[in-house]
Amino acid sequence: MIENSQPDGGYVLSFGGKRIPFRIEYRKRKKLAITVHPAPRLEVLAPEGVASEQVLPRVEKRAAWILRQWRYFEQFLPKHPGPRFVSGETHLYLGRQYRLKVHEGSAECVKLIGKFLHVWTADRGNPARIEQLLDAWYREHADRVFRHRMRLCLEQCPSLKLPHEPRLTIRRMTHRWGSCTKAGNVLLNLDLVKVPTHCIDYVLVHELCHLQIHNHSPAFYRLLSRCMPDWERRKRQLEGYEV
Repeated sequence: MIENSQPDGGYVLSFGGKRIPFRIEYRKRKKLAITVHPAPRLEVLAPEGVASEQVLPRVEKRAAWILRQWRYFEQFLPKHPGPRFVSGETHLYLGRQYRLKVHEGSAECVKLIGKFLHVWTADRGNPARIEQLLDAWYREHADRVFRHRMRLCLEQCPSLKLPHEPRLTIRRMTHRWGSCTKAGNVLLNLDLVKVPTHCIDYVLVHELCHLQIHNHSPAFYRLLSRCMPDWERRKRQLEGYEV
């Protein structure tokens, strides 16, 4: 079964207990191409002018094959136990790695100094509290960085012709870096603040273009290319980071 559950026109293939997100991307090509990449990531490339109603049944017909490929690649993924929030761990911010240093202190705070991310807390043996403090620090910085990057993107993309700066919401997302609504709101994944700014700009411009064109049609990609000619290079680099 395929669900059109994403506000920007994305889809989710549900099969064999697995939910696999994908988009239909239109290209100058003669045939439909369905590929599962090692990330894993499902890519669906369709010829320009072909309606989604013609593409989706073809994807659904290959659901069993897609699931086999997806599970094959999943077995090679590194098994990350997740952060333990202890000194010495590496954490990302704007594409750079910083070492975590946890200190005992009654005045709780987080500071980025040099190559280290310092956390002061009265309960330095409590990973959950350290995680809360880091989460608040990331949210504060994400709000400032995302709003600044959005203003720059709007200035550099006159083709967007938006009547006003869109409302920005930051939240954690499982499978997406960003999304938007037809009401004109842009939603960004909190973890996006961990990738380089040129990748943040790609996600922003992608979603801002969706405020004009709410699908992945050829017209959408023409607008995206006018606003950001090197978007494909940025997208490839972004794919090297995990949501």
